[in-house]
Amino acid sequence: MPRLVLIRHGQSAWNLENRFTGWWDVNLTDKGIEEARAAGRLLAEKGFDFDRCFTSVQTRAIKTLNLALEEMGRLWLPVEKDWHLNERHYGGLTGLDKAETAAKHGDAQVKIWRRSFDTPPPVLEAGSAFDLSQDRRYAGIAIPQTESLKDTIARVLPYWEQAIAPVLKAGARVVISAHGNSLRALVKHLSGIPDDEIVSLEIPTGQPIVYELDDALVPTDRYYLSER
Repeated sequence: MPRLVLIRHGQSAWNLENRFTGWWDVNLTDKGIEEARAAGRLLAEKGFDFDRCFTSVQTRAIKTLNLALEEMGRLWLPVEKDWHLNERHYGGLTGLDKAETAAKHGDAQVKIWRRSFDTPPPVLEAGSAFDLSQDRRYAGIAIPQTESLKDTIARVLPYWEQAIAPVLKAGARVVISAHGNSLRALVKHLSGIPDDEIVSLEIPTGQPIVYELDDALVPTDRYYLSER
């Protein structure tokens, strides 16, 4: 039966600083590095192995995957990196301190931007320091200027159906290292979580989530590996 493991990247520098990160590329903290290594050790201890790996094109997710695979002795495994697994784009909120933003705009408005299913934050202004239009990894891509969770789901799920689901159906053991919102998109799809509930689902950093799936990729079990 197919088995899928999801890992949210370890703590990043802007997680630590409580800033909106989105598509901006930040590195792991020392704690994040250890979270990633600990995930790999736990997977190895529990007898997990993989055939294919998927991640975003953002450093924090790529490094988390590599560190976990290193602990497993599996750095040689094939890895596909794709922007469709990137974090949600936070638009004009990118780089802002969350507490300061709440003080300026009010807790209620920031909660809508952060936790509404289909209301995106303000768009990224032209000429912003966080403009990614010249970043080589996004050459030829229509970079979003902002995204709601609904928007994020709309780009993650087609990639799942085209690139990942067929690999699982063919019998491969798969690990995905990604981000809070791109993983919410997958969890919502796999577990059938309603729109109004998925926005409050917290996915902790560096904690492997295991999906046991049937041949049609319908979950028979979902659990945090640390709890088994």
